[in-house]
Amino acid sequence: MLRLCLALLATALLAGGVAEPALASPQACGELWTARNEIYKAQGYCFRTQRAIAAFGNAGCQYDNIEDVPLSAHDRRAVADIVRQERSLRCPR
Repeated sequence: MLRLCLALLATALLAGGVAEPALASPQACGELWTARNEIYKAQGYCFRTQRAIAAFGNAGCQYDNIEDVPLSAHDRRAVADIVRQERSLRCPR
């Protein structure tokens, strides 16, 4: 799902030939937010925001500090790619 989401967003941005950052699409931003946080959830992050807790819960969480979450190199790259896309779309934080 994550790869599909990233591929679709990259394709959409490239197909439009957009030279400047695109405006945030609530759907795209929501999908990126979900994809990024699914990675953290899978590795035991304890969410702090009501939105994230409602979406993912904190059952079984182990890490209060996001910097302590043990991400693989692949997961780190995926999170970095998602964050770049969120910034380029100017998604709200």
